Amino acid sequence: MQKTPIILAKPPTDRPNKPSPMPPTVPAPPTEKPIVLMKSREEGKAVLPGDPSSPAPGAPMKGEKDGQRPTQPVYQIQNRGMGSSAPSSSVDPVIGQAKLHPPERMKHSIKLVDDQMNWCDSAMEYLLDQTDVLVIGIVGLQGTGKSTIMSLLSANTPEEDQRAYAFRCQTQEMKERAGSNTTGIDLFVTQERIIFLDTQPILSPAMLDHLINNDRKLPPEYNLPHTYVEMQSLQVTAFLFTVCHTVIVVQDWFTDLNLYRFLQTAEMLKPSTPSPSHELSGVHGSEEGTEYYPNIVFVQNKARREDFSPRQLKNMHTVIDKLMCYSHLKYKGTLSMLDCNIFPGLSGDFLESEVNLFLLPAMESEAEENLSRAGAGGISLFPLLPGYRGHPSFQTLIGRLRSQMLSMARPQLSHTILTEKNWLHYAARIWDSVKKSSVLPEYSRLLS
Repeated sequence: MQKTPIILAKPPTDRPNKPSPMPPTVPAPPTEKPIVLMKSREEGKAVLPGDPSSPAPGAPMKGEKDGQRPTQPVYQIQNRGMGSSAPSSSVDPVIGQAKLHPPERMKHSIKLVDDQMNWCDSAMEYLLDQTDVLVIGIVGLQGTGKSTIMSLLSANTPEEDQRAYAFRCQTQEMKERAGSNTTGIDLFVTQERIIFLDTQPILSPAMLDHLINNDRKLPPEYNLPHTYVEMQSLQVTAFLFTVCHTVIVVQDWFTDLNLYRFLQTAEMLKPSTPSPSHELSGVHGSEEGTEYYPNIVFVQNKARREDFSPRQLKNMHTVIDKLMCYSHLKYKGTLSMLDCNIFPGLSGDFLESEVNLFLLPAMESEAEENLSRAGAGGISLFPLLPGYRGHPSFQTLIGRLRSQMLSMARPQLSHTILTEKNWLHYAARIWDSVKKSSVLPEYSRLLS
């Protein structure tokens, strides 16, 4: 018996105007995958096969007459396997994802200002175009623990090896030689978009010794090596007072009057905040309200047990308040140890003038602490219980300090809102003005 032939043909409405080159008995090759079309944006939704709300095959679409194509364009959103190429105006998804990825996570600090006091632009690749940024700097004398504190505030914990810290700390050999690891200004950016700036020690005897023993040539405007070291320290501190939201001042004994005199000198020599336009520079440049001053926090590192007594704490706050009473720096009202539950028996009005002061004990492990107590003749009646320290542990206090530092206000550094990358350009401009300032050499000449 002969089989009845089956003729496959399109409906009359789907047939093209020109005759098909293929005979009617040959079926059309099926497509690999269906083509999903979307109506014009005014229509609101795509036409999917099998959708009850979609028009029947051969029926004219909305806005379409018989025998004519719709006036609005039809967008093809999926056509896999048909060999079609994406339009040239579309964004490469790989490039788009690369723009959304955060920058590479920093493991160690990089140079912002080298040992020759020259600016470095290597930090640009770690910065973003976003404005939610906090800049924290630190100053202090040699050996006070600046790099250690900055590492613990930024990315490390006290249990980690100090060789893995974000900022290089003094080794035992460096301490014995009375040397310093940090030169210039080091920069570290955390994943929380916080920029930490570690600086070389101010008025450093190690740098003065290096300057004298290596016969380094002084700039022509400076005559004596110790004057040049002091001017370098003033340049770095005045720079931090201009580009940082918060500046930490570290000291390991209470107190050095020369340190406060130095801070007031750096404040006096600080470059003025650039005006928004050259026309307004003569009008608003002298107004006190337009000048920027950062928050300043005093950290008493390696504090003794007696320093945590309420009477000694009150004396410290009174002394700092009297020494800084004529300063425009924001030295009070932004940090409080009484709010950290460190002194639970003290009320909020115990300190008449509470300044931004935080106490940190010496960083040592529990075993070292018990050993030192036993060596001093102390015998514990309860060896299984931790010994009485008179204050919380170092790890607890550094965590409280970090939470207070990161929650401080972020005042506007300039008259325009700065992104991270704009901040770097702004800082480079300020550093250039600090180095080329004629005020510092004139002040140096008056000292000599």
